[in-house]
Amino acid sequence: MKIDPKTIMELREKTGAGVMDCKKALAETEGELEKAVVWLHEKGIAAAAARADRVASEGSIGSYIHAGGKLGVLIEVNCETDFCAKSEAFQALVKELAMQVAATNPQCVKREELSPAVLEQERQIYASLAEGKPAAVVSKIIEGKVEKFYREACLLEQAYVRDPNKSVSDLLTEAGLQMREKIEVRRFVRFQLGEAIETKASSATS
Repeated sequence: MKIDPKTIMELREKTGAGVMDCKKALAETEGELEKAVVWLHEKGIAAAAARADRVASEGSIGSYIHAGGKLGVLIEVNCETDFCAKSEAFQALVKELAMQVAATNPQCVKREELSPAVLEQERQIYASLAEGKPAAVVSKIIEGKVEKFYREACLLEQAYVRDPNKSVSDLLTEAGLQMREKIEVRRFVRFQLGEAIETKASSATS
């Protein structure tokens, strides 16, 4: 069945669950919002989202080297306890995230980190491409393109390379559920031989 995007966002606001989890919950409950909330709680997904206010002060810095030593990534991923940070599951997650950055070259961790100047430049490009169309249509085109830009530029909103049906944010939510801790990406840096280096950092959770 087709799920209304507004209902998905409403469910996400109520539970803090990821977009794909909300879609699945609504599909399983035939689009009924309250039943979907219960479904998420029963699966433990909403409980994982509720950890967002907790402090993730432990973690690990992971690395990934590719292309014969010509491409490398360092990434800091945080969790709540040293016990979790040292676990095989957490270390595997850090490695996966480093590989994601290597493969997709995001500009930042989350959309709030993109500068207004960058977004304005993108909007101007999209506006010029839609020139001649009605204003209302142009506005929709621009916003749609900007959302697509977010999904390409922001690590948390990117499609997970191993499973394009989920976002990196969904991956972190699932990991938090399994490890029963708050997990977040704080920052990363991607090195490409011959390119300038720029660190991407985040002060908020996924």
